[in-house]
Amino acid sequence: MTTHQFLPHSDGACSRRAFLTVSAALGGAALASHAAAPSQPNPPPDPIIDIHQHTHYHGRSDQQMLAHQRAMGVTTSILLPAGRPTVRPATHGGRSNGLAANCTGNEAVLAYAKAHPGEFLFGANEVTDLPEAAVEIEKYLKLGAKIIAEQKFGVQCDSPESERLYTLAAEYDVPILLHLQESTYNSGFKRLPTMFRKFPKTIFIMHAQSTWANIDANYDGKSLYPTGPVAKGGLTSQYLADHANCFADMSAGSGLNSLLRDEEHTRWFLEKHQDKILYGSDCADTLGRGPGCQGAGTIAAIRKYAANKVVERKILFENSKKLFRL
Repeated sequence: MTTHQFLPHSDGACSRRAFLTVSAALGGAALASHAAAPSQPNPPPDPIIDIHQHTHYHGRSDQQMLAHQRAMGVTTSILLPAGRPTVRPATHGGRSNGLAANCTGNEAVLAYAKAHPGEFLFGANEVTDLPEAAVEIEKYLKLGAKIIAEQKFGVQCDSPESERLYTLAAEYDVPILLHLQESTYNSGFKRLPTMFRKFPKTIFIMHAQSTWANIDANYDGKSLYPTGPVAKGGLTSQYLADHANCFADMSAGSGLNSLLRDEEHTRWFLEKHQDKILYGSDCADTLGRGPGCQGAGTIAAIRKYAANKVVERKILFENSKKLFRL
């Protein structure tokens, strides 16, 4: 049995160290602009949709999460639940319950979104290979869930159980978001195009380490957080360009790392795929600003490297507004 290194849900401690190392590249002003953010809703001139946030993330309180989102200037957040706690191969014997980050489930995100109408929306989720997974997810889709997510379980991305959920996503016309981390969660990144073609009416959102390491055409498949220059035309870029139903979630340490490692490539990538990239934070920070907040760092990086205001607004707002029909 393969031994995996289980990292915190936001891509792990190594991403946090990487962020602290490279955050200076963004410039102090970009992050400091969040310092005076209000603690009450006060929509900024440019609204932001965050498609990837969690309740009770590494023990963070709901009030801290609320303050975090407002401090970042996020006007609409989609809360992604965990599946039920269970001991089975897909949860690595229970070690990755709670999305490996103590996140809470369907009922919690539904209740929070209902208590904060407009500012928070919710997704639906369940452990992929549970026999009742589709039934449980469908229950919350009927209640208004906007997405099936976050699918973060130890299965193959083209498993029969996964395909069942891809079919469900198409039936309800909602996206499905996959945490793609080879050998740990939704393995089989190179086989994803087969799923895109087999389920043309399903909207797939790629997320996490395998997604963002594969921006590099020269990626060797070893490091989950590669550094240095990026060769254009990696698998992620190919998937976004070739498949209309494929999108990418810019969140987490892996997403931020991909933005900061090669400025020239980042500018090219954001412009080329400006219609397919969605902003998400996937951030467990409590402040919503400063060098410890990868969510704020990702917003700052997008604003810095986007070719123009049009591209920036697509990634931070317009693409998600259109995809989720908000």
